[in-house]
Amino acid sequence: MKARAVRTALERRVRWVIADITEIVKSVLEPLGYEVLEVQMNGGKQSTTVLIRIDKFDETPVATADLERSSRVVSLEFDRLDPIESAYRLEFESPGGKRPLLRARHFERMLGLKAKVKVAGVGGFVGKIVDVTAETVTLEGDKEERRTFPLAGIDAHLTEFPDRHR
Repeated sequence: MKARAVRTALERRVRWVIADITEIVKSVLEPLGYEVLEVQMNGGKQSTTVLIRIDKFDETPVATADLERSSRVVSLEFDRLDPIESAYRLEFESPGGKRPLLRARHFERMLGLKAKVKVAGVGGFVGKIVDVTAETVTLEGDKEERRTFPLAGIDAHLTEFPDRHR
């Protein structure tokens, strides 16, 4: 029981650290036109990797130069604030095939592609994105079953790579 309590407290601390790091990253990247889609921390005390997945608000493709620029400005801000207690490696990625879908506009851009959706208390579903409103997304499963999910509190990502930039 004690080990479980320690693990739960550690998981809660990691979520707080990620939330703090996400706010720092957003504060320097959003004014430059970048949307922070996801921040992940992997590893342990000896070696931590901070992965930051970005997109551009103007919806043009993320280029290598964008990733380099983002890395430079975030590195400078991390050096100034020192938000991570141990050594870490900073990595940047464009959204790619497992793009997180966070807002209605993300789903709209990916209409017709397959996504995996999870909503607490409702469950999960994999299907093609067939409809999006300001508050919901509708997916169609393999057997033409349609399910509509609220966007509030949704955890979703693409399960296939788009054939072109969207």
